[in-house]
Parts: sequence; C-alpha cells; structure tokens
Amino acid sequence: MRITALSGGVGGARMLRGLASIETVDMTAVVNVGDDDVIYGLHVAPDLDTVTYTMADVHSNARGWGRTDETWHVMEELDRFPFDSTFRLGDRDLALNLYRTTRMARGATLADVTSEICKVFGIEAAVLPVTDDPVRTKLFVGDTWLDFQDYFVRRRHADTVTDVRFAYVDDARPAPGVIRSLSSSDAVVIGPSNPILSIWPILAVPGVREAMVGKRVMAVSPLIGGSAVKGPLADLLPSLGYSTDTEGIVRSYGDLLTDLVVHTGDEPSRPVTPAIHVTDTLIPDRDSAARLAREMISWLE
Repeated sequence: MRITALSGGVGGARMLRGLASIETVDMTAVVNVGDDDVIYGLHVAPDLDTVTYTMADVHSNARGWGRTDETWHVMEELDRFPFDSTFRLGDRDLALNLYRTTRMARGATLADVTSEICKVFGIEAAVLPVTDDPVRTKLFVGDTWLDFQDYFVRRRHADTVTDVRFAYVDDARPAPGVIRSLSSSDAVVIGPSNPILSIWPILAVPGVREAMVGKRVMAVSPLIGGSAVKGPLADLLPSLGYSTDTEGIVRSYGDLLTDLVVHTGDEPSRPVTPAIHVTDTLIPDRDSAARLAREMISWLE
C-alpha cells in the first residue's frame, strides 16, 4: 500500500516510525516547516529534525526534542556572554544545522538537504519538507503577532492564542514530489500531531489540500481523555473556538477526514462524519507505533 503521511512534532514522527516498519507499506513523509527559523545564524528545522532523529532512533525521549547522548559545550560557552541562548541546541544538533545551512547557502534546496541528511542517518523512507519556500507560523497573542519559536520556546507556550496565520504561504509551492506522492497514494495518514501547529501549515501550502480531494484521509487524534500527550493543544483548541474532545479534532480538520482514530474511551458522544476507529493511541516506543500502524493499515485496506 502506498501511503503519504503528514507529520509534525513528536507524535507524528513516532507514527512515521511505525509505518516505516511495515514491509508492505511504501511510505512518503511530508513534514511541516512552519516552525523553521534562523537561530544563531543557522537554518533550524525542528519538525524535520524530530522526524529524522525519531526514525533513526536517536531522538531524546527524556527531553522531547534533540538527540540522545548529547553534549552542550557550545551552549555552555555561549552562556558566558551577554547573549540570548534560550533556544538550546546540543553539539550534535548544531552540527546537523551547520551542514543544512552551509548546503543551502551554496544553492541546495531544503528538500535536497533533507534527503542527504536522511541518507546519513540510514532512513530509507522518503522524507520531504512540504515546501522549499519559507512558510512561517505566526500566533496572535494579546495585541501582537509572535513568531512560532518566540511563542513556543522563549515564552514556553504560556500565552493565550486567539489567531494563527502562515506568513509567506501564498507564494509557497509544494516541494518536488509532494503533489505526486499525494496524488498517487492509496491513502493519506496524519499521525497524532497538533492539527493547528503541525498540520495546518502543511495544508495551507497551495495545492496540498486540493491533491487530497477524493482520498482516504485517516488522522490519529492527538488527544487522550481531553488532554494532549505533549504540547499546548489542549489550550489552543478552546482559545481558537474548538472543544477539547474528538468533535473538536474533527472540526479542526474541516471536511478533510474520512477516518479518525481515537484512544479507547474517547469515542464521540454523538455521530460524526468521519468513520471512528478506537484503539490504544499512545505510542511511546517503536513496538507500540508499529502495532498502531498495522491497525491503521488494516482499517484502510
């Protein structure tokens, strides 16, 4: 079965790891770039790196970001200076971002560099940024628009968000291979990613949502008992007018979904349009992710 998987954040990356373990699945991952930013002069792509590290089994589960067995010599040295080092990048993480930035400065696209990085990490599945063009998630807090990393890292996503937009998206074009993968797939799968921060930026790129029309589109709800396993989703949903339950997740995707996978006990209280599948959606390790992926494929066949 040919699957295109949309991903952002840890939950989505774990789902990719599960799908990649199934021999009968030909998977292409399309990854959010709305979180990308220039940090310390480097092009940092947090969701692409989380996907890379998770699929390569070097992601730090303890921190929820970055590499395992990381060292912090550069950050420790930066801390000696009058310098904002709130955004922490370990030494190995810095090396990857140095490589990405140098290659892009010499003319390589983000998709080119992502392919090169995945090859170094031994990842066989195709991993594509949704676009090579800049798309930046902005969040309206109080009376001002914040860059994503200001909201998420520097302010620890403590602010109430009342609007979201994606800067430069109207001028963005899907990266090579994205539309072809969506159009030729038997189904599109969305992992337990934050719909607002991880998936909306992907769908906002012109041509992406349109390429999914008429497809089976199955998402995994990122909520368990009304709470997010990780991140600010449980606060974002009500502040943007959505309920913190299965019905809220359905509404956040509009009319996109044909199927939704929810955690045991999270069945909607009334009928909803997408088909509902119920199972254990908590996937902290490779085995549990593979189990969920097999269940999802069985429902799609």
